[in-house]
Amino acid sequence: MPRPFASGQIAFGLVSIPVKLFSATEASEKISFNMLHKDCGNRIQQQLFCPKDERTISRDEVVKGYEFARGQYVLFNEEELKMIEEKATQSIEISEFLPKEAIDPIYFAKANYIAPDKGGERAYSLLTKALEQTGRWALAKYAARGKQYLVILRPLGNGMVMQQLFYPNEIRSMDELDLGEALVKDNELKMAVQLAEMGAADEFHPENYRDEVAERTRALIQRKIEGEEITSNLVEEPKAQVIDLMEALKRSLAKPSAKPASSSSKTSGPRRIPEKAEAKKAAPRSSAKVAKAGSRSR
Repeated sequence: MPRPFASGQIAFGLVSIPVKLFSATEASEKISFNMLHKDCGNRIQQQLFCPKDERTISRDEVVKGYEFARGQYVLFNEEELKMIEEKATQSIEISEFLPKEAIDPIYFAKANYIAPDKGGERAYSLLTKALEQTGRWALAKYAARGKQYLVILRPLGNGMVMQQLFYPNEIRSMDELDLGEALVKDNELKMAVQLAEMGAADEFHPENYRDEVAERTRALIQRKIEGEEITSNLVEEPKAQVIDLMEALKRSLAKPSAKPASSSSKTSGPRRIPEKAEAKKAAPRSSAKVAKAGSRSR
């Protein structure tokens, strides 16, 4: 049973709905490599070093400061930092209801689920159905963890999602990019549209996709743990070339369309990484350099 990370209330008009917030996503296990001492295999420690005094300092000697000019800082103590923080109201205050098409997905940040708290089930269901029927999303403000967030409430299934948005100043303008001024010919556009329609789908099936890079990395790590010598099997990808656009479109349209397997089909297991014919399998744990804390390399 998932646990809420916060509770609060949705406020719009004179209506107040007690709700609980749940994380909508789960971060996949990050594959990370630790920094070890090459000679003994122990993890190294990072220390705080003052280049002016040329010595290592402890954490109780550290203060926070804001750089207002190059190399110049104004210092803040813990009490002053708390005064700066936004007070957590736990209130999700709806300011307006917008057509869902009005907000570009580039503004989407973190998503959280919203569930009704005790006594708020009827009002929660009423708001969810109203959003679904009108095709609108509720734009609101939410203060938590020392910050004020701009969020939207949008229906999903029988429930609601609170989607955190980026503020306009956090979005870079596309005007900064050089997009060129290429002229698109009518026959090229017609063929490009045909190509898009060949690969068109009416529904999104995320279950048909998986992180192949992570699977391949874990397989290589397991082979290394078991004592195998791993060799590179990556084929150098061809560099981008200036092509005959019309000819490329014709060849693409001539190819049979290949779509991902449907959701009803069985998902294949991790792809097996081919080994080079000349690669030799070492005896388990004999050639693999498995670092153990406290062990000395010979």
